[in-house]
Amino acid sequence: MTENTQQQPATTPELPTQYAPAEVEGTLYERWVGRGYFEADAKSDKTPYTVVIPPPNVTGSLHMGHAFEHTLIDALTRRKRMQGYETLWQPGMDHAGIATQNVVERELAKEGKSRHDLGREAFVERVWQWKAESGGQIQGQMRRLGEGVAWSRDRFTMDEGLSRAVQTVFKKMYDEGLIYRAERIINWCPRCLTAISDIEVDYQDDDGELVSLKYGDGDETVVVATTRAETMLGDTAVAVHPDDERYAHLIGKRITLPLTDRTIPVVADTHVDPEFGTGAVKVTPAHDPNDFAIGQRHGLESIEVLDERGIITVHGPFEGLDRVAARSGIWAPRRAHGRIVAEKRPYTHSVGHCSRCRTTLEPRVSLQWWVKVEPLAKAAGDAVRDGKVAIHPADMTQRYYDWVDNMHDWCISRQLWWGHRIPIWHGPNGEMVAVGPDEQPPAGEGWEQDPDVLDTWFSSGLWPFSTLGWPEQTPDLEKFYSTDVLVTGYDLMFFWVARMMMFGLYTMDGEPPFRTVAFHGMVRDEFGKKMSKSAGNTVNPLDWMDTYGSDAVRFTLARGANPGTDVPIGEDWVQASRNFANKIWNATRFALMNGANVEGDLPPVEQQSAADRWILSRLNKTVAEVDAYYDDYQFAKLSDALYHFAWDEVFDWYVELSKTTYFAGGEQAKVSARVLGEVLDVTLRLLHPVTPFVTEALWTTLTGRESVVIADWPADSGFRDDAAEREIELVQRVVTEVRRFRSDQGLQPGQKVPARLGLTGTTLAPHEAAIRQLLRLQPEGDAFHATATLPVAGATVALDLSGAIDVPAERKRLAKDLAAAEKEKAQAEAKLGNDAFLAKAPDQVVDKIRTRLASAEADITRISAQLESLPSL
Repeated sequence: MTENTQQQPATTPELPTQYAPAEVEGTLYERWVGRGYFEADAKSDKTPYTVVIPPPNVTGSLHMGHAFEHTLIDALTRRKRMQGYETLWQPGMDHAGIATQNVVERELAKEGKSRHDLGREAFVERVWQWKAESGGQIQGQMRRLGEGVAWSRDRFTMDEGLSRAVQTVFKKMYDEGLIYRAERIINWCPRCLTAISDIEVDYQDDDGELVSLKYGDGDETVVVATTRAETMLGDTAVAVHPDDERYAHLIGKRITLPLTDRTIPVVADTHVDPEFGTGAVKVTPAHDPNDFAIGQRHGLESIEVLDERGIITVHGPFEGLDRVAARSGIWAPRRAHGRIVAEKRPYTHSVGHCSRCRTTLEPRVSLQWWVKVEPLAKAAGDAVRDGKVAIHPADMTQRYYDWVDNMHDWCISRQLWWGHRIPIWHGPNGEMVAVGPDEQPPAGEGWEQDPDVLDTWFSSGLWPFSTLGWPEQTPDLEKFYSTDVLVTGYDLMFFWVARMMMFGLYTMDGEPPFRTVAFHGMVRDEFGKKMSKSAGNTVNPLDWMDTYGSDAVRFTLARGANPGTDVPIGEDWVQASRNFANKIWNATRFALMNGANVEGDLPPVEQQSAADRWILSRLNKTVAEVDAYYDDYQFAKLSDALYHFAWDEVFDWYVELSKTTYFAGGEQAKVSARVLGEVLDVTLRLLHPVTPFVTEALWTTLTGRESVVIADWPADSGFRDDAAEREIELVQRVVTEVRRFRSDQGLQPGQKVPARLGLTGTTLAPHEAAIRQLLRLQPEGDAFHATATLPVAGATVALDLSGAIDVPAERKRLAKDLAAAEKEKAQAEAKLGNDAFLAKAPDQVVDKIRTRLASAEADITRISAQLESLPSL
């Protein structure tokens, strides 16, 4: 094990009888921050280790997903800090354009105002005011969780420095032709009044309508189906597949468009699926992305029939109506004229919704700013293919390729007021000039800055290097870029990870923003269901922290974190983790009361007992195991390994095995006390990254040193003692088997029973006192009568149960249980032997009955053995 060099004070305080997280956590955290443990120095000669926080929204609060992700990052960075790295966990927050603007607009609405009443400049000032007063509450909650971030480096995506980075990247990309302006079809939110990125669309099944109606007349009739009647007003064609013989005579002809006096062409396009529906589709280029593409291929007119709020704009009886309200009005006259062929209501279909306000989105042709992603996406894909960046777990790699290899140009403009305003100035004669952070915009009459702001993901895509001072060549940038690992949810692969990859490789001379991407899953409720307010199954992690302590919440989350898979969590599991923290506390307190210490070197191996050598061997194997799991981002496995080592091997076995030694006193007690101190020292350091608070309180008390935060991470000394491990495994077998027998006989755990141990000639002989202590076995005495003899692990344990149990009553109870098991077996066998039943019963019912049969047979075997082991009457 590594030796810690922190100074040890002369006296060591005693532990309180009970662990009270609320009395410990806040004080410890502020002490850590005050002593600068989490800060990082660019001038240090230590090897850097850098992780950037996925910046939470300034509007947000700490939800369970944050707590989960932040726990994993904190565990990684705490371990690396203990390993001697110059560790930077970079904190910060995202300005969250749409979400923040919506929050402030709702506040204004309470005053009877809109942003337009204030004007752009005053509204933006109001948002900054809101941020100063109400935003950022998540930072205090992060402290509650114990996150070891470098608070002095806290950044915000609208900071002056980060804004400078945004302007620099935009101008560079614009000047190189990677940013352009074009009219394309986009997702439009009629509530937020802005374009929405494809990956910010939430699709859900809505109940709507599917109506089939006739276009054209006579032999030139085509039946099409639609769920959006209002868009018929903007139809400019009907499309069929070129090989569909049913419509070959219509291709190139014009047919009548219902509702209007217009005629529209029938065009042939391979996009149409002749097997779906009637094989004919209406084409509305201004209000459907697929139709827009068809319109581009065939040179069709694009007629916009809905305004930015989803209101009908074309002249006629529907002008001024909301898009949904217009539908029923559109169908009535068509039905009267016999145009309706079929109607289906409700018709469940997938509909895109704004991820921020839940409003149904409207595809709409709009003039927007775009990033040409093809060369950037190729570089992002090649970085993984070439091994510059590793994706973990590996099976996520193909999903990454599927996205970056097929990425469409990115719409980066948003029609908002809060955000990074696009640094383009438009001149009076159509000129466009990109202005960098050190440049003056064009002056003179008619020059105006573009009114749009950038997509939030544009600025957050620069996060790994903008937070380190880029575009300036700062010492921080030189020291801490590229970052080592990005820990994030697989749902952000497209939103954020791909963006950062593209920007980092493009801006930083081919150096990726991180060397590893470690994807985790989503936190779900204990039944595996997605947490949502509508389902009523969301949990505020602060509530659980208040009740059970932050360590309990952290350990529960880490123990469920298998790479790339979702994490179910329930309150029972947090209670169990709280119990684990209490177990650590009580066991350490017991150890200290019995002289456990870390003074000096470990006693020589020849002075150690078999139990001492066993636990030290197991300790070193656990260190190696935990290190391997950390390096593979296997948080669940490392947490589980630590749980079972600490609870099962250290507390339930080693401490118990050593009690007889402590009680006997003498030199061997001193040796075991030093070994126990070593084991606790290392175990607490191993546990610290996941459970920082309880381990800090215990480790500083045990060692008398300054803080486990800056302690050395344990190293595997290489010590192994397989013989001692085999010896103690035999002891465990004896104790486990006899405990099982005692339980089967109905004995209480603390009930003492006379026993004769036949251990002579086995490696168990030196452990007789410990075995008797663990099993509550008294000396045999003069009146000893063996009523049961158990052969186990090459030894025998003879028990005198004559005074311990009421044999007649026990026989009667067991006979009743045996009869019930035999009846259950007979019923199950009867059903499984009935061919008529087997032919009709579902497979799951048959499987359940087979399980009942197997359980009944096992019960019969167990109860019969118990009856045979009872003394004769």
